[in-house]
Amino acid sequence: MRRRDFLATSIAAAGALAAPNLARGADARVLRFVPQANLPNLDPVWGTQYVVRNASLLVFDTLFGIDSTLTPRPQICEGYEVSSDGKIWTFRLREGLKFHDGTPVRAQDAVASLSRWMARDTMGQLIHARLDAIEATDDRNIRMRLAAPFPKMLFALSKGNPNLPAIMPERLAATDPFKQIAEFIGSGPMRFAKDEWVPGSKAVFTRFDLYAPRSEPADWLAGGKRMNFDRIEWQIIPDAATAAAALQSGEIDWWETPLPDLVPLLKQSADIRVDIADPLGNVGILRMNHLYPPFNDVRLRQALQMVVNQPDYMRAVVGNDDALWKSMPSFITPGTPLYTEAGGDVLSGPRNIPGARKQLAEAGYGGEKVVMLVATDLIITKGQGDVSADVMTKAGFNVDYVATDWGTVGARRAKKDPPDKGGWNIFHTWLAGVDCINPAPNIAIRTNGAKAWFGWPENRAIETMIAEWYAAPDLGAEKQVIEKINRASMEFVTFIPTGFFYGYQAWRRNVSGIVKAPFPVFWDVKKG
Repeated sequence: MRRRDFLATSIAAAGALAAPNLARGADARVLRFVPQANLPNLDPVWGTQYVVRNASLLVFDTLFGIDSTLTPRPQICEGYEVSSDGKIWTFRLREGLKFHDGTPVRAQDAVASLSRWMARDTMGQLIHARLDAIEATDDRNIRMRLAAPFPKMLFALSKGNPNLPAIMPERLAATDPFKQIAEFIGSGPMRFAKDEWVPGSKAVFTRFDLYAPRSEPADWLAGGKRMNFDRIEWQIIPDAATAAAALQSGEIDWWETPLPDLVPLLKQSADIRVDIADPLGNVGILRMNHLYPPFNDVRLRQALQMVVNQPDYMRAVVGNDDALWKSMPSFITPGTPLYTEAGGDVLSGPRNIPGARKQLAEAGYGGEKVVMLVATDLIITKGQGDVSADVMTKAGFNVDYVATDWGTVGARRAKKDPPDKGGWNIFHTWLAGVDCINPAPNIAIRTNGAKAWFGWPENRAIETMIAEWYAAPDLGAEKQVIEKINRASMEFVTFIPTGFFYGYQAWRRNVSGIVKAPFPVFWDVKKG
């Protein structure tokens, strides 16, 4: 039986099973939302899982927020000044802002929060490398002194990708950035109801009555974040058929990532709307651990690159609708100004399993286990993992397929332990297209060793090229550098892009205000 047929026949039965386990009712002041995965924590800095970022955007606010034109706009910041030499930045906070515990939002809190963020975020690390001092000159003013200019400062402080430059109370921001915070107190439009949190089942957010939205209309992460709900309940429903049945029956209002195979069925319902979630799409990723054999050897990474067939991966993720994906021999989002396929021919054309087998032998691969972490509760990760397991086995790799959940992958991929001691060799994930438009938000393209994203690749030549991109004076110069970066990253195999794809979101027709964005935008959404 085909997957789509199986799911279709399962929905009716799942509807009957789902009812006792889900909150009922159609309260216009309560929004019931099914996120992409379980919410394992709520630390906006510690990790890079999108589900954590999405929850954090409700609870925490930032100095600046990016809008749908990718322009940074002031958020909790009232205004800013920068010196003529670009080395001194002064930020002034809006007056009267409060944290969820009732304490005022001060410049001291922002300084501590940004300091913690700089330790984990790739752009934050670049700021820190130039930083002479960051200080609160009084309760509302922050001064940052740099040894060298950093023209992309506002983009760094406004971007919505993990790690999030979220502002939290100074006492929480003092937490070691490599340890999770224990309290989740921000100044955003919703509080996190920790006493109602049931990991793997439910997370609840309640309105923060003291939140003061900006006067401008909301636009992605910018403008006035006006909430029309007293409660937002995240219902964790890993089973797609159960989630689809709950949406059809009205037990949930909004499903972040409906399974593509179910979209034709959902579209048949007069009570449900379905649309592309993010106009900039997503980038599939096969990430290797550069610290340990076999992928500490570039020849083994290149052997794997030889057999990756992007159409296979994309169809495993989005199904048979070829309009939802495209091949992507690049590290840059297709259709954006810096997109290039320089050096990408290694991902195009016929795949070479015999060549990969030969390269494995020449590199001395002896059949050691390749520990592959696969989050089976997400179709994006499971689909890619299944394809990799098959093609890697055919190429001669000894694959240890570790089926687990996304929360466990998020925790285990952060470990630098050897693969046979609780570490890993490979995991699959994806990045939002907005996070791959250039090297600034792209956490996966950096090769700065111990400070790099999970996998910890190290290549000084590529890092030098990325620095050249930051210093490029115009778009033409940026394009020239990006071509060099793409070519070198393909040769080094920093990671392997598995393709570009779009995803859907689905919601009840009595819900309005849902927009296309790289993240769920809850402000201005209404139900009734």
